[in-house]
Amino acid sequence: MRYFLFFSYDGTCYHGWQYQPNAISVQQKLQEALSLLLRHPVVIVGAGRTDTGVHARMMVAHFDVVQALEQVERMVFRLNGILPSDISVTAITPVRPDAHARFDAVARRYRYYVVMNKSPFDTRFATHLYYHLDFQAMNEAALLLLSHQDFGSFCKAGSDNKTTICHVSLARWVCQGDGRYYFEIRADRFLRNMVRAIVGTLLDVGRGKITIEGFAKVLQSGSRSVAGDSVPAQGLFLEEVEYPQSVFDILS
Repeated sequence: MRYFLFFSYDGTCYHGWQYQPNAISVQQKLQEALSLLLRHPVVIVGAGRTDTGVHARMMVAHFDVVQALEQVERMVFRLNGILPSDISVTAITPVRPDAHARFDAVARRYRYYVVMNKSPFDTRFATHLYYHLDFQAMNEAALLLLSHQDFGSFCKAGSDNKTTICHVSLARWVCQGDGRYYFEIRADRFLRNMVRAIVGTLLDVGRGKITIEGFAKVLQSGSRSVAGDSVPAQGLFLEEVEYPQSVFDILS
């Protein structure tokens, strides 16, 4: 029987989501905890990958068991007791036997958080910026992302993507007040390092280093070398992974 595991994590101390042979990952910690609780080896498949230092407010993975789980809420409680404090499971839900955490996801939503005023409480979860930004210009440039499909300009060099086509349905900067902002972007899929590269290039627009027309040329170029620098990892959160209801309609 297949289940979806819903969880969140502070990625500060991990080398990303995906299992690494010589480094600690979120996937490793979850597989170890599940295997200990279920008393047999468990392999989980995540909805995607997050890089070293990136966080997730909502991540999803699937795993299989031979027999249906009993007292799922109790299992969530026990699993959280085993996991380190920076990983938290929120739910375990039965799904269709062919449901896939990665391939059945219809959209993912990220936010990148920045603060304009230094605070010791933001160092793990936001990036402190020291310069003035024109957020109106940044939002005008961000709108161009919705009418574009090839995001090769924002894909990490050497990535093994079969295609650089993505469909962005939301891209905006939001002011939270008190010098706090976040960039929110929603798409059907994301390329490796894509969000951090987009944010870095939009910051160049906000600083007046490139114009909105220049941002459009970056998009059209398809070349990572003409885009801006990637911003640091700690400000990036995977906020949500979306699925069609059919994934949760169990076959009888």
